[in-house]
Amino acid sequence: MIERVEVPDPDAMHALGIRLGAALRAGDLVVLTGPLGAGKTTLTAGLGEALGVRAPITSPTFVLARTHPSLVGGPPLVHVDAYRLGSAAELDDLDLDYEHAVVVVEWGEGLVDGVSDSLLEVLITPVRRRVDGTGAADEGSAEPRAVELRRSGPRWAAARPLLG
Repeated sequence: MIERVEVPDPDAMHALGIRLGAALRAGDLVVLTGPLGAGKTTLTAGLGEALGVRAPITSPTFVLARTHPSLVGGPPLVHVDAYRLGSAAELDDLDLDYEHAVVVVEWGEGLVDGVSDSLLEVLITPVRRRVDGTGAADEGSAEPRAVELRRSGPRWAAARPLLG
């Protein structure tokens, strides 16, 4: 199932993360794809807030993976930045707890194949606009994002829409 929504600014991206996070449970694997600055970490911060994990959620670029324990008895959030990883084997070397945590992998497209039979993919792309309507962003304004959710596998087969 594919769902789409436009997100106008970082606050709305965070709120979308809260909304999506409310549907997540231990064993869920989420892959975030988008260019630098697209809002992947902002979305993850919202997921973490919904899951009630220890904050702050920041990009784990230099540590590769950071575990945020639950403060409310739920699953931990494992936040991975796979930008510097070259293969699925390198991701496997991180020894992540896919079964008991919610695992969110930024830049994980193509690296998590076979890790789980169910997957929530979140694709984030900038929506460029101009005052004159030609499509480029206005100077100094928050650039809206198009967010596309792709759900696959048995975990998501009967789930109701996440954005509706």
